[in-house]
Amino acid sequence: MAQQHEVSRFGHVDPDGLPPDLAERIGAIAEKSGFVPNVFRALGRRPAELRAFLDYHDALMEPAPDAGGLSKAERELVVVATSGANSCTYCVVAHGAILRIRYRDPEIADRVATNPYAVELSDRERAIVDLALLVARESELLGEADLDAARDAGLTDDEIWDIGAITALFAMSNRLAHLTALRPNPEFFLMGRVSRG
Repeated sequence: MAQQHEVSRFGHVDPDGLPPDLAERIGAIAEKSGFVPNVFRALGRRPAELRAFLDYHDALMEPAPDAGGLSKAERELVVVATSGANSCTYCVVAHGAILRIRYRDPEIADRVATNPYAVELSDRERAIVDLALLVARESELLGEADLDAARDAGLTDDEIWDIGAITALFAMSNRLAHLTALRPNPEFFLMGRVSRG
């Protein structure tokens, strides 16, 4: 029988064991959410990689208010749809929680992660999800007709780039979660489903 672990099959590092700059960044996240997401504890074993991951994650998922591109909710829609396609439990659970909160819908993440082709979405959201899934599953087949279809749905080239870049980053994240057998924090499961008391 496989040994069960709390965070990752490779162990983890808590924020107080990180270099000061990373401890500060992770501390700010923990203060906002009320806990330290396990992905940061797992990646903390390799501080340079954690730092690079955080920088790229923040550039894609927390852009400056005047940067344009996809909304924060739409960005999470991409993560949940593609993480579901990649069978990544950690990212579906963690980003599903954020998607539920951003959409104010306790069901959307489960529906997008399990059957993204049948979930009821706006035309714009459908174009986002369809393009993200194409990039996630068959990026070698992506052609001008696919980009034109996204543009016809109202997506700009910057938004199309966002979809591709977010899909690519989380493809990496999904695969690291598989490698490490990363376990979602229990707190994620109820976020966006029940009111915080």
